[in-house]
Amino acid sequence: MAQLPPSPVRDRADDSLFTLIGDVPELVRNLVIAEVDAAKKWAAKTAKDAGFGTGWMLVALFFLFWAIPAFLCFVIALLSLWLPVWASALIVFGVGVILAAVFALLGLLRFKRLAKSENPASAARTDVAIVKEVANEF
Repeated sequence: MAQLPPSPVRDRADDSLFTLIGDVPELVRNLVIAEVDAAKKWAAKTAKDAGFGTGWMLVALFFLFWAIPAFLCFVIALLSLWLPVWASALIVFGVGVILAAVFALLGLLRFKRLAKSENPASAARTDVAIVKEVANEF
């Protein structure tokens, strides 16, 4: 049977209390660095999601503003060959509003992702509460 390589994680069961206490500052430092890195990643992801959401909103506004006067006049004229002009205009307007609603919904869904993502500050608060709870036991 092949032997597994030794684990990179050190077994701390046999370490003395003073050794463990001496390692606390390094562990706290590592925890703070990890929390700051998590906060940076969260801020970058949040900014990216906000940027995409803003982009989708701009696309929705583009369709709402430009599609009605330019392209839709042609479609109204084309549909008026088979339908009355008022019905053609109403159909074209409805399609434009539906397109704007779809793109606005895409933007809204992207913005809702911002609220669902976990804030690293709350994780840091949880860590502080755990440390205080453990400190109060001693």
